Amino acid sequence: MSRGFVKEDDLELAGTELPERPISELPNYVTAKGLAQLKESENALLDERELLTQKKEDPSAVQRLAMVDRDLRYVQARLEQAILVETPKDKAPTTVVFGTTVTVEDDEGEQHHFQIVGEDEADIALNTVSYASPLAKALIGHKVGDSVRWMRPAGDLNLEIMTITY
Repeated sequence: MSRGFVKEDDLELAGTELPERPISELPNYVTAKGLAQLKESENALLDERELLTQKKEDPSAVQRLAMVDRDLRYVQARLEQAILVETPKDKAPTTVVFGTTVTVEDDEGEQHHFQIVGEDEADIALNTVSYASPLAKALIGHKVGDSVRWMRPAGDLNLEIMTITY
């Protein structure tokens, strides 16, 4: 297509109308670390936004600014909804609850460690799982020595709870 049929304004605005990031309808429970991560994200986005607003004549900066603004709205909404769940420091947990780290042993005898955290701080690479995940739902409320069945798409897996810590 010839550039004669493309309005410059259309090119400049391309990609600036992004869909909003979906916000979970579940309560936004967070650990102290998760709350700090949200605040760090907000500060980083505010800093980036400030730099990008100085480059309004650059179309790629305008597009990136739209992404930053969208992400900032998401993070600020999550901060407004955050419910900090403090973990007691003076006693050991007896059951799996939000914020605990659980060591489980699977059917093959392999041990795995998972910390149950909020949705925004869940990262399987760090062994943190959302309290709303099927794994966390299978574990929450159980004690050391209990066996639970984790129903997953790849097939059910039996897990024995070995330890629970904060």
